[in-house]
Parts: sequence; C-alpha cells; structure tokens
Amino acid sequence: MDYMLLAYSPEGAWTREEWLACTAASGRICDELRSQGRFHAAAPLHPVATAASVRVRAGRTLVTAGPFAETTEQLGGFFLIAVPGLDDAIAIAARLPSAGKGTVEIRPVQALAGLPDFRCASPPADGAVRYMLLCYDDETYWTSVGATALQAAQAEAAALTRRLAQCGQFVAASPLHGVASATSVRVRQGRRIVTDGPFAETREFLGGYHLVDVRDLNEAIAIAAQHPGARQGTVEVRRVVDLSALSGPAA
Repeated sequence: MDYMLLAYSPEGAWTREEWLACTAASGRICDELRSQGRFHAAAPLHPVATAASVRVRAGRTLVTAGPFAETTEQLGGFFLIAVPGLDDAIAIAARLPSAGKGTVEIRPVQALAGLPDFRCASPPADGAVRYMLLCYDDETYWTSVGATALQAAQAEAAALTRRLAQCGQFVAASPLHGVASATSVRVRQGRRIVTDGPFAETREFLGGYHLVDVRDLNEAIAIAAQHPGARQGTVEVRRVVDLSALSGPAA
C-alpha cells in the first residue's frame, strides 16, 4: 500500500542547524526505505511565504500569494512510501524529526488508472525546477454531485498528467483517500501520540498532489489552473527544495 506522509510544523520552530539536521536524519530514513524497496519520493518544500494559491471561478483564474490555509503549523515536506499497512506507516512517521516538533499526517494513496509512470528518481532537466501542486477541495461537494462527476474530474486530472508527461514535465501524481482515513502522528517527550483524523480541521482537505518540472512559478501556476480541483477548491503551489544546493555557507 502506498502512503503519503505530510510533515507539518511551525516554520519558526527550526533553527537553520536544526533544519539541516532534520533534513539529514530524514534522508537517512529515506535511504533505508529505498534499500528495502519501500520508498518512492521525498522532499522538503520552500517556506509558505513563497507559496501561491490558485482557484478558478467562472472561468477566471484567481492567484493569491501565500498558502491555502493560514495555520500555526505549515506543510514543510512530504514522503511517499510503499509499506504493507498503516502500522508500518505510523512507525516510520514516528521516526521523522518533524513528528517531534509538529505533526506527520498519514494519508493512503488512491490508485488511479491512466497515470503515467512516476519518475521521482529523475532529477529535473537543466533549467527546470520542481514544484508540488497540492489540491485542496471540499469532500462534501463531491458527495453532493455524485460518483459520476467525481470520476469525470479524476479522468480530466489523469488526462492532464498525460499531457504533462508528453512535455517532459510530469514527475508524479496521485489522489488521496478521504480524510476519514487520515492518521496524525506526534512525538512528545519521547512518547508517540497517534490520533485518527487529519492534521487540521478545515472545510477543504488535501485531495491529491502533482509533482511537476517547469521553468518557473508562472508555469506551475498555469498547470494548476488546468486542474479540475481548482474550479471547486484550491491548488497550492510550492517549490521543492533542491537538496543538492544545500552545501556551502551560502545555501
């Protein structure tokens, strides 16, 4: 089973040294999972001050600076893993440094036919940068319009991924199972705290993601505006940190 681990924490809670240590420790966990065939992808994200939120209403694209939601703890990175079950995902989440300062939300990934093969292991081409598009929507809306409308939107999203793959911009994408399936993991004073439900109680929840390689933020925003979720919810655009650029005092 594939799971997405979403690492939330207060951005101001980390010194540069702590963040670098967190990144290194998380990388070692990723290397271990990779050696076991249980790893797909992981990356920290640039701060929420760099985020853009994209909505499409009545055919008009609305772009605002900043993240989808103003909360104390913000999404700082993600891990996409393949493990036998939820207990295994919880055990991994509890080892991540982010669980000690914030929350790691675990969401099972939903299989969707028609998606291109992931190429998470491939670095961006020269001149390209990697962005994560986080698709937030209101689950009650999709319940109200019915399964046929949801399937049509998923088919449209899959068609978008195929167009991106043809252009060499596609890296990965998946819908997530509903928030009723979410599990939140925190570690406080060495004690693991596991609760059912998502990290934050909001009307719109993360319903899926896309990883894309593009020239710049404007191109990422243009792709976000094509996603069907932008017409009913919000697509938050966040740049992925290039860890190869973290060496040296200027990083």
